Amino acid sequence: MTASKRPHQCFVYCLLATCAVMACTVCTARDLNQDEVLELRQQGVILPLEQFIGLALGRYPGSKLLEAELEEKHDVLVYEIELLTADQVVRELKFDARDSRLLQDKEDD
Repeated sequence: MTASKRPHQCFVYCLLATCAVMACTVCTARDLNQDEVLELRQQGVILPLEQFIGLALGRYPGSKLLEAELEEKHDVLVYEIELLTADQVVRELKFDARDSRLLQDKEDD
């Protein structure tokens, strides 16, 4: 490879890397703020957070709530509940905020 092609090739690789990072950020979840959550709850679009906390704690008796948030992933509203179980294991549970279906239950890293 000649020296004159290297800067061009480096630019192309940097451009591709930037595009890949930008595409990944579009795919990630969006946390909703408290005003958005309140509006969705008042409109009856989502079920109350307390219901999901109860479901999560019921799956792991003796556990403690660490975090709860509402996210939007691919146009699906998801409650993400993080618990510390009685065995000192952190679990992440995800529920569909509209109908309370359990979408995921996994040990958190």
